[in-house]
Amino acid sequence: MVDIQELSLEDVMGDRFGRYSKYIIQDRALPDIRDGLKPVQRRILYAMYQDGNTADHNFRKSAKTVGNVIGNYHPHGDSSVYEAMVRMSQDWKNREVLIEMHGNNGSMDGDSAAAMRYTEARLSKIAGELLKDLDKDTVATMLNFDDTTEEPTVLPAAYPNLLVNGASGISAGYATEIPTHNLGEVIDATVYLIDHPKATLNKLMDFVSGPDFPTGGIIQGKDGIEKAYRDGRGKIVVRARYSIEKIRGGKQEIVITEIPFEVNKANLVRRMDEIRLNKSIDGMAEVRDESDRNGLRIVVELKRDANADAIIQYLFKNSDLQVNYNFNMVAIHEQRPEQLGLKAILQAYIDHRQDIIQRRTRFDLDKAQSRLHIVDGLVKALSILDEVIQTIRQSKNKRDAKENLVTNYDFTDRQAEAIVSLQLYRLTNTDVTALKDERLDLNEAIAHYQAILSDDKVLFSVMKNELRAIKKAYASPRLSEIQDQVDKIVIDKELLIAEETVMTVVTQLGYVKRTSLRSVKSSGFAELGLREGDQVLYVNQHSTLDNLVILTSKGNYIFQPVYELQDIRWKDLGEHLSQRIPLANDENIIAVYPYDQDSQATVLLATSAGMIKQSRLADFSQFRGHKSKASVAMKLSHENDQVLAAYLMPQADQGQVLIFTELGFALRYAVDEVNTVGPRAKGVKSVNLKKNDQVVAVLYQDHVDDKAQMLLASQRGHMKRLRWEDINVLGRAKRGLASLKELKTNPHRLVAAFMLTSPQDKFEVFGSQGTKDQIKAGDIPLAERYGNGSKLLDEGEFGQVTRMRRLLGADDFEVALD
Repeated sequence: MVDIQELSLEDVMGDRFGRYSKYIIQDRALPDIRDGLKPVQRRILYAMYQDGNTADHNFRKSAKTVGNVIGNYHPHGDSSVYEAMVRMSQDWKNREVLIEMHGNNGSMDGDSAAAMRYTEARLSKIAGELLKDLDKDTVATMLNFDDTTEEPTVLPAAYPNLLVNGASGISAGYATEIPTHNLGEVIDATVYLIDHPKATLNKLMDFVSGPDFPTGGIIQGKDGIEKAYRDGRGKIVVRARYSIEKIRGGKQEIVITEIPFEVNKANLVRRMDEIRLNKSIDGMAEVRDESDRNGLRIVVELKRDANADAIIQYLFKNSDLQVNYNFNMVAIHEQRPEQLGLKAILQAYIDHRQDIIQRRTRFDLDKAQSRLHIVDGLVKALSILDEVIQTIRQSKNKRDAKENLVTNYDFTDRQAEAIVSLQLYRLTNTDVTALKDERLDLNEAIAHYQAILSDDKVLFSVMKNELRAIKKAYASPRLSEIQDQVDKIVIDKELLIAEETVMTVVTQLGYVKRTSLRSVKSSGFAELGLREGDQVLYVNQHSTLDNLVILTSKGNYIFQPVYELQDIRWKDLGEHLSQRIPLANDENIIAVYPYDQDSQATVLLATSAGMIKQSRLADFSQFRGHKSKASVAMKLSHENDQVLAAYLMPQADQGQVLIFTELGFALRYAVDEVNTVGPRAKGVKSVNLKKNDQVVAVLYQDHVDDKAQMLLASQRGHMKRLRWEDINVLGRAKRGLASLKELKTNPHRLVAAFMLTSPQDKFEVFGSQGTKDQIKAGDIPLAERYGNGSKLLDEGEFGQVTRMRRLLGADDFEVALD
C-alpha cells in the first residue's frame, strides 16, 4: 500500500529550505571556530595528509588531490574544490599559506590559476601543525558521504587558525568576514588568556593590536577594531602605503608599494588611469604597474609642479587605494553560527586544544602503559632466562609454550606472546640494559601523562609550551601598520584642477559643454554648435574652478562644477545632461546661475500651481552624488505642477513680481511679501487662483520701471503690449486684475507673457497644427489692460497658439573674450 501524505506547499518548502540552510551554514560557507576551516578546506588538507602529500615529500599534481577529495570526501564540482585549494596557496589572501603550489596559482590582478593538470601542490609545513596528532584519536570522526571511509569533523589545530588566516563567506541568512592576524600576536594573546581567564579585552589588545593583512597596508581606526573585538562587528579603514619620490626634470612620482587587502590590483590601476584620462584631476602624467617578482610597485608619475599630496588624497577618495573593511566575525560554535568577539574566539580555541591534549594524552598513556606491561614481562623473563628457555623447549608448540609460561611464571597472555616472539639476539646483556632504560622512560612518561590528565595546570603548561614552539618556528613580523585615528580625506579642489578660463554653454534643450577660448576664437562666436530648434540659455566665461547651478522645471537643481563639464569644441554639439543625470521626459532647464557660497543673492522661484518663494543662492550647494543626480530646489504641489520662472535677485526682497494666469488675471506686488526659505520648501501662495486656472507666466523687475513693456498672447492668436504701470499693485495672494476681456463664446485664454527689452525683440510662435511663425515686438500694438489685443495670427489657418519663446541670437550673448 502506498503511503500518501497530504502536506501544504508552505510546510514542504519551509522544511526543505530549513534543511538546505542548515547544510550550507554548517557544512559549506562558515568556518569552524576551533580550526578556522570550512568543510571543503578541511577535506582538502585531510586528503593530502592521508595521501602523504606533506611538506617533507615531493610535490604532486593538483588534479590528483582534487580527485581524491571529490571521490572520498566532498562530492561537488572539481572547479570549486580546486579554487578552494588554490586560495589556500595564495600568499596575498592568507597570512600563513596552508598549501605550497608550483605553477601559476593566480595573481593579485585577478588572474585565474592554471588548470589543475598543470600545477603541483603539497601541504605547507605550518599546515602540518593543523593536522598534527590526528592519528592519536584526538578528534571525532564521521562517515563520509558514501559510508566507505571516515573523515575528521575538526582538525587538532596547533594554533588559532581562524584568526591567523581569517575567513570570508556567505550562507543563508549569515555572512562572515574575519580578517587575517599576525601569528605571533595571536599566540601571545592566547597564552595570556590561558594564564588569566578573566583578562579584559583591552589587555588582550595589548597583544593583538588589530588585523595583519598579507598585503600590508595601513589600518586606521582603533575604535573600530575595539568594537569588532568586543561585539564581532566593526569597521576600519585600510589604505595603501606610498612614498613620494623625486625624478628627472624636477618632477615627482607617487610610488605605491602596498594596497588594501582583497583589492584587485589590475582594476585599481585601471581606475587610477581612468581618473587621469578623464582629467578628473590635473597633474597625473602617467600611471604604471611596475610590479615584479620582487614585490608590488604602482607608479603615478606627476606633471611638473603638481601637488602630490593633493593628488594622493583624491585617489584615496575616488579609487580603492583606500577602502572600508567591515568585520563580521561569525563562525560555527557548538554546531551553530555565532557572532563572537576576540576573547570568545580565543577561549573557544583554548577549550578545543584542552580537549585535544586530553585525548592525545589518554592515547599516549594507553600506549605507554601497554608497552610498559610488555617490557616488564621481558625483563622478568630475562631474569629467569634459563627456566623460560627450558619451558619453551619442552612445549609442544607456540600455543602450548604460551600457556606454560602463564601457568608456571604468572606471565599474562600479552607478555607470554612477547616472550615467545622474542628474537635470540635480544638475549644479549645490552638489550637487557636497554629494556631497563626503556622501563624507566616509560614510567616517567606515564607519570607525566597522568599529571596532565589530573592537573589542569600541567595541561595548560603543555599547551603554552606547544604554542610558543609554533610561534618560534613560524612567526613573522607584522605587515600592516595600525594607526589610532582615521585620517579625514580633505581634497582642496583648487590644488587638483588646472585653472583655466573657458567658455561655458548651456542650451534650452539641455546640452552643456565647456570650450577653450582658443577654440571659440578660431571658430568665431556665432559658429556655436547647436541642435536644430535649440538655442542658447546661458553662455559665459568661467574659471574651471567655478560652479554653476542649473534649475529645472520639475523643481530640481543640478550642481555643476565647470571643470567636470566635458571639454568640447565650440562647433560641436556638447553633452546632454540626461547622459549623466536622470531627467523626466517633460523636464526642461529654465535658468542657470553661477554659484557663490558667500553670495547674499536669492533666487525667486514660482510655479504654475500658484506657489512662490525665495531661497538663498548659497543654499543650492554641492551635495553627495551631484555627478549623477539632481537635488530639490522647490517642492511642487502635484504631479503636473512645474516651475515657470527662476530669477536671480542680487539682494533679497528687492523689486516687484507680476503674475499672469491662464484666465487672464494679473497680480502685481513687491517681492518683500515673499518669504526666504530653504530649497526643499514649497513656498507661499503667489496668487489666488480660480478653479481650473493656473499661472502661465511670472515676470520680475529688480529696479522697477513703470514704463517697461510686456507682451501678452492668447491661444486665438491675439497679442498686445502692456506697460508695467497698467497693472496696479494689489498685494500677494489676491485674485488680481483682468488683463483679458472675458467672452461668452470661445473666450481668450492667456498662453504666454514676456518682458520686452526693445521693439526688435523676436518671438517664435508654435501652433496646434504643427505650424510656427515669428513675431517682432514692434509689430504688436500697444493696448489697454482690459482688452484682447490685435489678431496677428489666423486661428483657422495657423491653429491655436500652444506656446511661444523668445528668439536669441549671438548678439544677445556676445561675451568679450579675454
